[in-house]
Amino acid sequence: MAQKTISSVAAQLRANIQTVIVGKDDVINLALVALLCEGHILIEDVPGIGKTTLAKAIARSLNCSFKRIQFTPDLLPSDVTGISYFNQKEQIFEFRAGPIFAQVVLADEINRATPRTQSALLEAMQERQVTVDGETKTLARPFLVMATQNPIELEGTFPLPEAQVDRFLLRISLGYPDEDEEHRILARFERLDPFDTLHSVVEAADLLALQTQARTIRVERSVADYIVNLCRATRHATGTQIGVSPRGTLALYRAAQAFAAIHGRDYVQPDDVKTLAPYALAHRIVVDGQSRLRGRKAEDILRDVLERTPVPVDTV
Repeated sequence: MAQKTISSVAAQLRANIQTVIVGKDDVINLALVALLCEGHILIEDVPGIGKTTLAKAIARSLNCSFKRIQFTPDLLPSDVTGISYFNQKEQIFEFRAGPIFAQVVLADEINRATPRTQSALLEAMQERQVTVDGETKTLARPFLVMATQNPIELEGTFPLPEAQVDRFLLRISLGYPDEDEEHRILARFERLDPFDTLHSVVEAADLLALQTQARTIRVERSVADYIVNLCRATRHATGTQIGVSPRGTLALYRAAQAFAAIHGRDYVQPDDVKTLAPYALAHRIVVDGQSRLRGRKAEDILRDVLERTPVPVDTV
């Protein structure tokens, strides 16, 4: 019952988002996985690919509030969270909420801000709350942060600390469209902006119920063992300085449940885990100095781990 509901709603969301996003089925599915897990997405890609468009399309499809934060070197933490100020007319202190108080937040070019400002997102992303001047304020749900990051070799960027990166459920890349998709983009935006007719297909309250349902998707013990073995193997793999944290293990587990649900199944297959592992685990692996000098990346380590870790036989 649960998975049919989730898969039908996912199909509605996918079709609605695709009225403004051409192609990118895999990316949209990953975004839906993050929504069902109430996780966050890190998009590492060049400008102009459609990252902002994707975030706005998700927010409008869910009838959620949307805010965009342009991260720059001079951005302050209070510019993100908000400030308390003295209202002279009323003679009281009042709180002016920052852009983090939205249900879908686009943190654009997050690695252009200083680590101090980046850290302003930590509490919000993990605990869905913000503390300002000793007062804690709860964020509205659902709450999704979609952060974009420039390739690290570009000038004027600050690498995200491991604690920040670990709070993203998935790291994805949209990539350039192929020739046919690029022609379709021109045709679609030739006369009208598809956003003008984009409407909500799911209410935020309904999404919260679906998030609860997604956690009921069955994960056999052999598949759970496979997830644990994969994550533990990254901690001892050659070239690893820091492996996948227990938070990463749970992220892959939840993501696999959501992935199975949007595909109409009430159980997780080993292939679901293998499909999601590069998006859920690679950004959590820190490569040691010697391996970096040899050009080895986290994706290479994870690929080796996936090849060496026995896959359970699917008996469902």
